[in-house]
Amino acid sequence: MNKDYRTVREIVGPLVFLDEAEGVKYGELVELRTVAGLRHGQVLEVSGSSVLVQLFEGSSGMDRGRSVTRFLGHGLEFGVSRDIVGRVFNGLGTPTDGIPPVLPDKVVDINGNPMNPYSRDYPDEFIQTGVSAIDGLNTLVRGQKLPIFSGSGLPHAELAAQIARQARVLASSEEFAVVFAAMGITFEEADYFISDFRRSGAINQSVLFMNLANDPVIERIATPRFALTAAEYLAFDLGMHVLVILTDMTNYCDALREVSAARKEVPGRRGYPGYLYTDLATIYERAGRIKGKQGSITQIPILTMPEDDKTHPIPDLTGYITEGQIMLSRSLQQAGIYPPIDVLPSLSRLKDKGIGAGKTREDHAGLLNELFAAYARGRDAKELAVVLGESALTETDRVFVKFAEEFERRFVNQGHDEDRSIEETLTIGWSLLSMLPRAELKRVAPAMVAKYMPAEQR
Repeated sequence: MNKDYRTVREIVGPLVFLDEAEGVKYGELVELRTVAGLRHGQVLEVSGSSVLVQLFEGSSGMDRGRSVTRFLGHGLEFGVSRDIVGRVFNGLGTPTDGIPPVLPDKVVDINGNPMNPYSRDYPDEFIQTGVSAIDGLNTLVRGQKLPIFSGSGLPHAELAAQIARQARVLASSEEFAVVFAAMGITFEEADYFISDFRRSGAINQSVLFMNLANDPVIERIATPRFALTAAEYLAFDLGMHVLVILTDMTNYCDALREVSAARKEVPGRRGYPGYLYTDLATIYERAGRIKGKQGSITQIPILTMPEDDKTHPIPDLTGYITEGQIMLSRSLQQAGIYPPIDVLPSLSRLKDKGIGAGKTREDHAGLLNELFAAYARGRDAKELAVVLGESALTETDRVFVKFAEEFERRFVNQGHDEDRSIEETLTIGWSLLSMLPRAELKRVAPAMVAKYMPAEQR
């Protein structure tokens, strides 16, 4: 039976210090009955019989002498069933859509269990996002974790919503679901996401977790774990393929830094805790496929790089754990390109495993390499023209500059609601290659040119 304690020693902001507590564990949930009403919290630190608790609701109106504390004996848990699909929850897994709570098939600890590396199955199935710059050049593969590196003011929210609406597995007949978790966002952003999901009908195959900027910091740390717990149930218990979108991981890491400072831990790089890498790994490594299981989890974390600095600890450590990155460009956005994906520094390390005959199309790999090389050469020639003037360019260089401009305008740029099939993306790619001299096409086989190049341009 849980014991009540009346031993609150100090209350500082959302932190409560207690003495003479017995058998308390790190991460355990706490109830505090106060003159201001029932409060909830989580154990942040245990030192002998002294315990540090962080409150979810804050400590306003609490009286130290008249507070009664009860430790519940377990950490944060989430009740899961198929009925969570189509629902909207707050960051702690409580429904906020006005519909009665879900009747759970089971209750699961949100921290999950690490996936045994031996039991992992290799990602090798193409996921179509409907976004050419991803599908064509930085292909997302089922079971992969592929982050989007953005900057303040760039349209990562719009891109996240578009991917959530459009993503699908082409080569599979199994059910597909999206788990969308937003952390530290404004009310307007939350309203945008929920309205967009409902307008497009994507809500019917989605589970949304919304943590607002004014919600407790400790809730922000729990939000991605609630989302991944829901994803693991849908994937490995119900056999669904699940795409998990987490935005914004920078807000999550800032919350982790705030809690670390409250615990008076020794800070690491830029004030973030020394265990930031390990903590991020506990989130990112919950993606993948398991041998013998039908379902899978694919993850797209989105993070805003402070000051557009990709060497900042958050993108830097994320890059070590994940399998590539999609980079958004401020200069492309200023040029009116949406989505402003800069394909040159972007990378999907597993793209070769998810393309080709039977997955996308036989010409995909060669076309991808040719487009990438031609765009890189066009960008280099453009930069050279800025320094030396256009007169310094050869006729071939001018062709590649024109190619780079058309590539951004026709291939990268597309509408917010434009859902391109992989065939449409590849067709645009071949149309662009037709601008180049035939002698410059060194990465596509002549047989592929004869088969896929537009007939009037061969």
